[in-house]
Amino acid sequence: MTVALRAEWTKLRTSPGTAWLLLAIVALTIGVGAAAAATITCGAAGCPEDPAKISLTGVQLGQALVVILAVSSISGEHATGMLRVSLSAVPNRLRLLTAKALVVTGAIGAAGLVAVAGSFAAGRLLLPGSGFTEAHGFERLSLSEAAVLRATAGSVLYLVLIALVALGLSTVVRETAASIGLLLALLYLIPLLTQAVSSPSWKRHLQQITPTAGLSIQATTKLSSLPLTPWQGVGVLGCWAVGSLVLAAVVLHRRDV
Repeated sequence: MTVALRAEWTKLRTSPGTAWLLLAIVALTIGVGAAAAATITCGAAGCPEDPAKISLTGVQLGQALVVILAVSSISGEHATGMLRVSLSAVPNRLRLLTAKALVVTGAIGAAGLVAVAGSFAAGRLLLPGSGFTEAHGFERLSLSEAAVLRATAGSVLYLVLIALVALGLSTVVRETAASIGLLLALLYLIPLLTQAVSSPSWKRHLQQITPTAGLSIQATTKLSSLPLTPWQGVGVLGCWAVGSLVLAAVVLHRRDV
């Protein structure tokens, strides 16, 4: 496994786009979160928003870059034929997939930690200026609060699980463009279409089974109105990740690459 991990890490870090994608994940996540914290105001009309969730808004866009990085880590090898070379060096396909998953999630986890920490810091700094103050019933964001800590740590976990879903599904699909299109549809198009469902019960059920159910981990207020509790939402995303990887392992084992 050590040899496989070293090989996958070498391939990932020497890929021309990896460093730029990781930097873009951090910059986009922090930038969008900071913009949201600076522009969403709390005033005389009321404060219906969740301040912790506002500061973590960038995760919803940063996940698109996570998908691109995770997909390219395997689909690029399919396109160039490098996967055959990888399998010659590591004939055990399950070991190869495991090593690739560990390396990809390690890189995403590190970038996600920096991105979420930066988003939290930006929110802590900017939200008081947007009216989220003690006068309106809001304490300054602090990781000493269990709900805020859960939201921030859970956001990093969310990005890691999204990377695993992307890696698994792209292993099955193989084509880069098709894989990215499928995953972006799951993360953005399906939730958008769900909002158009007229039946509240059907809407709620659909929200409970999509990968973006994991975003409920960011909520710190009005938890009873969520389709799932925060950890249940992460559990659904975890099932997507495990299912995707199991399917990838089966297909990779049976298919002639």
